[in-house]
Amino acid sequence: MAKVPRNFRLLEELEKGEKGIGDGTCSYGLADGDDIMMSNWNGTILGPPHSVHENRIYSLKIHCDANYPDTPPTISFLSQINLPCVNQQNGSVESSKLNCLHNWKRNYTLETVLTEIRREMAHPHNRKLPQPQEGTFY
Repeated sequence: MAKVPRNFRLLEELEKGEKGIGDGTCSYGLADGDDIMMSNWNGTILGPPHSVHENRIYSLKIHCDANYPDTPPTISFLSQINLPCVNQQNGSVESSKLNCLHNWKRNYTLETVLTEIRREMAHPHNRKLPQPQEGTFY
């Protein structure tokens, strides 16, 4: 199978991300519309229901380096959150602690990462973790 060039892949992801993923609980788009390399993105995750995250909106920044999608993006929360996969000092998602980043495959997308983070929020071990005050940022 032919390898889709980076920019074509990112254009597909941009189109999908701006429409909202599935039920709209995760979305993403370019941080700067003039970024011709499509490297810097913003993401949003709506907190899952029946958890301490319910009714919260989490903002993230995403960086796709020149090797994406062969290498995973780097993800950081802008909104403060208490999750085992997130560094509490700077909000970065630790790739060794999030399965889809640790075991990255070329066919994974930004959607894959955001939906897995949301699943982590809803996981029984994490759904009741005490959280920083809403509206606080790193």
